[in-house]
Amino acid sequence: MRFTDFGSRTLLAAFDGGEITSNAGVLLLRERAEQINLFDRMAACFTDHRDPLRIKHQLPTLLSQRVCGMALGYEDINDHDTLRNDPAIKLLASSCLTLKDKTPAPLAGKSTLNRLEHSREAGNPRYHQMVPNLKKLSNLFTDIFLDSHETVHKEITLDIDATDIKAHGHQENSFFHGYYEERCFLPLYIFCGHYLLLAQLRPSNIDGARGSRNVIRRIIRMIKTRWPKVKILVRRDSGFVRENLIKWCENNSINYVFGLARNNNLLKKAQKVRGKAAKGMIDTNEPTRAYGDFYHRTKSESWAWPRRVIVKAEHRPGKKPQCRFLVNSLTRKTATPKEVYKDIYCPRGDMENRIKDCQLDLFGDRMSAHDYRANQLRLIMAGFAYVLIDGIRREALQGTKLAKAVPNTIRLKLLKVGARVIYSVRRIKISMPDAYPYQNIFFKVHAALAPT
Repeated sequence: MRFTDFGSRTLLAAFDGGEITSNAGVLLLRERAEQINLFDRMAACFTDHRDPLRIKHQLPTLLSQRVCGMALGYEDINDHDTLRNDPAIKLLASSCLTLKDKTPAPLAGKSTLNRLEHSREAGNPRYHQMVPNLKKLSNLFTDIFLDSHETVHKEITLDIDATDIKAHGHQENSFFHGYYEERCFLPLYIFCGHYLLLAQLRPSNIDGARGSRNVIRRIIRMIKTRWPKVKILVRRDSGFVRENLIKWCENNSINYVFGLARNNNLLKKAQKVRGKAAKGMIDTNEPTRAYGDFYHRTKSESWAWPRRVIVKAEHRPGKKPQCRFLVNSLTRKTATPKEVYKDIYCPRGDMENRIKDCQLDLFGDRMSAHDYRANQLRLIMAGFAYVLIDGIRREALQGTKLAKAVPNTIRLKLLKVGARVIYSVRRIKISMPDAYPYQNIFFKVHAALAPT
């Protein structure tokens, strides 16, 4: 192919470069997965009814294709009909099948991966051959979190939140939600810092807090089994203030800080703090905040007993006064009202960024299958893609300019690298370009992830 001349020289192009990939950074995902033995552990959560003598694509390979595909930016199963021949992605295979020319054999196509996602326990094993145990897969998030710490933490904080995933049509368990004003699902996420502990798909015709006590109880029991002396704080907004969850936390010595929706009864009890903030603004003509606390029991007595409520009142010139409330289990000796609000509760906002990482950058919002269980498995797969990317960010990118980068930035700068793949009898060489601008960071990540 001839293009416009470059000065006095003719400009030509041809598809004769040999085995070329644009995904050379998949090697970093591969090393991180090997570090935590991710895909073998995921495969152990499946029941494989296939004939072992006829299996061409092992279960860990299928899972690595799907999870690493999401991490690389390929959210569709259809993409794998092309990706199965990518010379770098073929190195994800758990078995070293090769063709006559000694190149790795192609990976599975879209049909095999589709059967993986749509297999179900109640189905005929002849047609539903690779059946996931969704509870075991969910528990694996917590196991990976616990395994990643060599020393036991004294205190940890669990953040819990619900969000929405827009439905693609009238899919199973998708309903119209009045708050989000669309037909959607209502997934539940739990994080401990940057660590993902739960990604659970739920129908949207339920209370946003429904099921939260059960999953919190399950996760905390797993943590307490390994770390019996750890102190745990559960933190969330007002949508999760439910007596069953709060009472369970109190009965099991779990601290909590939840947002509390304001009402006239709370505003009346907070008059002293609100007046203090108003006076401060009048005296200084500057924005003024005031903090206080009191013990409160709901007027309907839905709470078993009075609980400590934190109030933050803020007055700004020319603006409407604001008043926020928190209900918590911390004593006044443990933390002042200001410390509870600013130092303990406000950092929960970072969880919103982690959910964005999962949903926007790693396609955790792509629930396009009609089958509900298939969509739940897709959400879990996206969660494990986050586990890989966040593991690289946390373990290998500290001290670099990508230390706080979002997954999409890490993908563009570290994973989407063009390279030529050269095969010989004894080795496979990935030859990346001299002009690659992030070589120093790539070397640092390799040093942190590669086996010693």
